[in-house]
Amino acid sequence: GSVTLWLKKTFGDQPIPQYEVNSQTIDILYELAECNETRDRDVSLLMDDMKQKTAEYESEVSYLQDLLMESVNLSLSSLSSTGSSYLNALVDSAMALEIKDTSLASFIPAINDLTSELHTTESRNREMELELTNLRKKLTSALVLEKQLQEDLKKTEQHLAVEKAKADSRTQNMKFLKDKSEDFKIRIKAAEEQLSASGMDPSLTHQSLVSLSEKLTELKQQTVPLKKKLESYFDLTPVIISSAFVLPSGILKECVHV
Repeated sequence: GSVTLWLKKTFGDQPIPQYEVNSQTIDILYELAECNETRDRDVSLLMDDMKQKTAEYESEVSYLQDLLMESVNLSLSSLSSTGSSYLNALVDSAMALEIKDTSLASFIPAINDLTSELHTTESRNREMELELTNLRKKLTSALVLEKQLQEDLKKTEQHLAVEKAKADSRTQNMKFLKDKSEDFKIRIKAAEEQLSASGMDPSLTHQSLVSLSEKLTELKQQTVPLKKKLESYFDLTPVIISSAFVLPSGILKECVHV
């Protein structure tokens, strides 16, 4: 019922489009009808309010015109272009300040409020500019630090690359030396086995010769103090040795040889 009436009211003399009639479409159309009627009521109330305000403004304008005419015998039509311009500026100022009339009692508080708001806004702008300046300084410092860190990182990466290359080279050299050492051990062992198989005296092996060389060095070091002691006897005054005290010839030769 109400949906059909709303459709007829909406389309007027035009035919209503065909639609599938079921509970879902009826519910949707019912909601649309309610929304549309609510909107129409709001628009109607708004139009009535605007008409009432228009009538009030027209009444006030008529009252002001009559007041001007009665008090100073002045009408809008009698104003010069300059006067009309001043009057329009006054009206525009009143509208900009959102005051109810153009009296000084309305203008002065409105201007004071606007001035106070201006000072507050300027103070806030100065604070924001100071904050923006500080942020710019911090951003500049951060950018400089970031650039320095990037340079340090680049230098570190280059240094690491050089050190890695050195380490790789040392590793390769160590591997080469290790391989050579193992190869020499194998060759020495094979040579010793071959010499041993050929009947060579074991005392002539490399290890034996090294051991004999170490013993010889040790003996030489032991003879050094004896040699110095013997040299001290060479500086003594020659004496006649009696036939009762004669050194064996073997001992004398050994001393001279040393």
